[in-house]
Parts: sequence; C-alpha cells; structure tokens
Amino acid sequence: MAEINSEINEKQKVSDRPTVVRNATDLQRLKLEKLMKNPDKPILIPERPKERGMPAVPEFVRNVMGSSAGAGSGEFHVYRHLRRKEYARQKFMKERGERERLEDEYHQKLEDNKRKAEEKTAKKRAKRLKRKQKMKTKKTMSKPDQKSSESDSEEEDDENESDDENLEVEENVSKLVTESINKSDSDDNKISSKSEITKEENEVKSASDLEEN
Repeated sequence: MAEINSEINEKQKVSDRPTVVRNATDLQRLKLEKLMKNPDKPILIPERPKERGMPAVPEFVRNVMGSSAGAGSGEFHVYRHLRRKEYARQKFMKERGERERLEDEYHQKLEDNKRKAEEKTAKKRAKRLKRKQKMKTKKTMSKPDQKSSESDSEEEDDENESDDENLEVEENVSKLVTESINKSDSDDNKISSKSEITKEENEVKSASDLEEN
C-alpha cells in the first residue's frame, strides 16, 4: 500500500513540474492536451481577417503642403501625417498590384498546363485512332486471303473426298470380282467332285454287273 502511494505521489510531482517548450511541436502538443482534457467544451474558431481597404483619394485637395511649409511651425505634424498616409496608400496599391500579378500568372500557368494536357491527350488519341485504323485495314486485307485459302482448302478436301470415294469403289469392285472368282472356282470344284463321284459310282456299278454275269 505504501509503495502504491509513493508511486502516485511521484506521478503527481512529475505532472506538477512545468513543461519546457523547446519547439513548435511541443507547443502544439500542449495545446492539444489542453483541448483533450475537456472535449465537451466548444471551440471558438476565429474567422479569416478581412482585407483592409485604404481610403479613397479625395477629388479635390485644398490644403497642399510642401516639405518646408510647416517647418518650424505648429503645422509640421499635419504635413507629416499626410505624408505617412500617402506612403501607406502607395504601399497598399503596390502590394495589391503585386498580388494581382501573381494571381494572373498562377491562372495563366493553370491554363497553359490544361492546354498542354489537352494537346497531349489529343495527340495520343490521334495515334490510338490511327493504330486502330491500321488494324482494321490489315483485317480487311487478310479477309480475302483467308477466303481464298478457305476455298482452296475446300477444293482440296473435295478432291480428297472424291479420291477416297473412288478408292472405296475400286476396293468394292475388286472384292466383288475376287468373291465371284472364288465362287466360280468353288462351283467348278464342286462340279468336278460331283463328276468324279458319278464316275466312281458308274465304275462300281459296271464292276458289280460284271460279277453278277
């Protein structure tokens, strides 16, 4: 228990020590920690400061003073104030002109970049369309060649089929001829065997008749 209390006291001492801000990140971290301690507290975000305008130049200046008009008199402070006011007006006009010039240059640069990008995309588009047109022409040129090759192949197939049919017919004819020859040979053999049998039978009959006599 005593150790826990001592650790808590040490942490409190460390937290009570003043933090030294060394750079901008430390300052930003302190501000964020302060905001996160009470997140429900609304934050007032200041608006952007409005641009100050200089007063317009009066159309008619009645009291025109030179540099030595009020020297040594009580009117010198009036001259000095008018001079300071004129210098501030000239400075404001110069700054506004410089800002307008930078804005014009920025917009001109944006337009130039946009125009260059459009030209680049148009050039790429033209190349792509040209490539597509070439591919189309190649396809159209290759189509008649394919048709002629297909017709040649079809003719060759027809010739091969006709040759195959002729071969089949010849084979069938040769088979029929061989079968007929074989049949005729078998018939001749049968006839010869029958004649031999009849001859033998006649001889046997004649021999038997002779024995009986």
